[in-house]
Amino acid sequence: MENNKKPTPVDIDKIDMDLLKLKTADMPSLLEYAHSVGGFAIVPTEQGQIKSHARTAMLEQTDEQMSLIYEQMKTLAKQVQDIKKRVYISDLIYDSDIPFTPVIGKTYYLYEKEDQKRFLSLISPEEWKEKMADKKFIAEIRLNADHTWKILRSTVEIG
Repeated sequence: MENNKKPTPVDIDKIDMDLLKLKTADMPSLLEYAHSVGGFAIVPTEQGQIKSHARTAMLEQTDEQMSLIYEQMKTLAKQVQDIKKRVYISDLIYDSDIPFTPVIGKTYYLYEKEDQKRFLSLISPEEWKEKMADKKFIAEIRLNADHTWKILRSTVEIG
């Protein structure tokens, strides 16, 4: 049987140009899907999936490691501040009058006289209240093995 169908002419007035613009691309070769009837679909290969999963795992791991290093840096920064404070108080004490040889691990008391001169004492402010009326208690301190001083309590902000 013969097919006698004739092609029907295209009625240009019925074509919706705005709709046609939405269905076309300026650079069809860059589309990630088939853009013509004879085109083929682009799907990720197994190798691409493996790389993607590996990259995701790598980023998670490095983020975790960076977080750990950041926490370690915060701890180190705090230790630096503590050491600076110990050096500051140690300088303050070694610039003071020390009428005896301090013993490592023992507790001492730092005072300031009315003339702004500081001195180290074996006597706490609680033991020496009435005799210390003209002296200002600054800090209770302990001598460390490295000959820096640790502040046990203080009446002023030090460092």
